[in-house]
Amino acid sequence: MLEWRRRREPSMLMLWLSPLIAIGLTMLLGMIVFTAMGYDGFHAVESIFVTPFIEPQRWPDLGVKAAPLVMIALGLAIGFRANVWNIGAEGQYIMGAIAGTGVALVTHEMTGWWILPAMAFAGVLGGMAWAAVPAFLRVRLQVSEILTSLMLTYVAVQGLYYLVRGPWKDPDGFNFPQTRMFGADQTLPAMMEGSLVHLGIPAALVIALVAWLLMEKTTAGYAVRVVGLAPAAARHGGFSADRVTWATLLASGGLAGLAGLFEAAGPFGQLTPQFPTGYGFTAIIVAFLGRLNPLGIVFGGVVLAATYVGGEIAQTTVRLPQAATGMFQALLLFVLLATDVLVKYRIGWKARAA
Repeated sequence: MLEWRRRREPSMLMLWLSPLIAIGLTMLLGMIVFTAMGYDGFHAVESIFVTPFIEPQRWPDLGVKAAPLVMIALGLAIGFRANVWNIGAEGQYIMGAIAGTGVALVTHEMTGWWILPAMAFAGVLGGMAWAAVPAFLRVRLQVSEILTSLMLTYVAVQGLYYLVRGPWKDPDGFNFPQTRMFGADQTLPAMMEGSLVHLGIPAALVIALVAWLLMEKTTAGYAVRVVGLAPAAARHGGFSADRVTWATLLASGGLAGLAGLFEAAGPFGQLTPQFPTGYGFTAIIVAFLGRLNPLGIVFGGVVLAATYVGGEIAQTTVRLPQAATGMFQALLLFVLLATDVLVKYRIGWKARAA
C-alpha cells in the first residue's frame, strides 16, 4: 500500500534547487500546451523565458517590472514566515498609489524636492491603513486575514474607478477616466537620460538587503520565525503573536503601498483604470519562488518580470493571447508546489494490517 512519508530533513540543496526545477518543468509543460493549442510551442517558451534575458534592450523593462514585484513580495514573505497570510497586497498596492496621488494632486501647482518624499510617505501610510483592517479583525475577532485582505482588494479597485471617473478626473483630459499627469517634481527620476530605469529599481534592491538583515540578524526577525514555526514556544519565550501579526501586516501593506506609489510616479505618471496590474497576486508566486528569503525574492522577481516582458514579445512574434502570461504564472506556481511536495515527502510502501 502506497503512502506519503515526510523526509526527516530535506537537504538545503534540494530546497533551493526545486525552484530551478520548477522553472524548467514549467517551460517544458508550456511548450507542450501551446503546441497542442496550435502555436509554435518552442518559440513561445523561448520568447517568454529566454528573449528578455538575451536581448539587452529588454533589460530596462525587466527592471521596471521586477521592482514592484520584489517590494511587494518582500512584505508578503515576512508575513508568510509568521503564518500571517496577506492575500490582499493588490488592494494595498492600489491604496498606496491613491494616497500618493492625492498628495500629487494637492501639490500639482507647487515645486520642491520634498513633494516626491511626501508622496512616498503617503503611499506607505495608505498601504498600511488598508492592511490594518485585516490585522485588527485577526487580532481582536480571530477573523481570517486571507478572506478580509482579499475582499478589500475589490473595494480598493472600485474606489480607484470612482476617483478617476469622478472627483479626480483630469479636467483637461478630454473626458478620459484618468487623473492629471504628474509634474517633474512628482515623478521618479530616471537613472539614465532617455531610459525607463528609474529610482525605484535600486530602492527595491536596498529594501531587499534591509529585509534580509532584519530577518536574519535581529531579534524582531527571530520573533517572526519563532511565531511561525512554534507558536507555543513563542509564547513561552515572551513573543506576542498579536504584535507579530500587526507588525507583519503593516510592513507588507506599507511595502505594497510604496510599490504602488512608485508605479504611479514612474511608468504610469498618473492614475488610470488600468493601474491594477495584478502585481499583488503575482508577488505571492515571487515570494515562494524566492523561498521566502529576501535575496531569493530578487531572483524570483526577475523571473516573474520576464513572464510579463516575454508575454508581450510572444503576443507579437507567436501571436499568443494576452492570457498566456497569467497561464505561465499559474503553471509555475502549481509546478513549484508540486516539487516542494516531492522534496519534503517521499512515497513508501506500508504493510497492510492483518
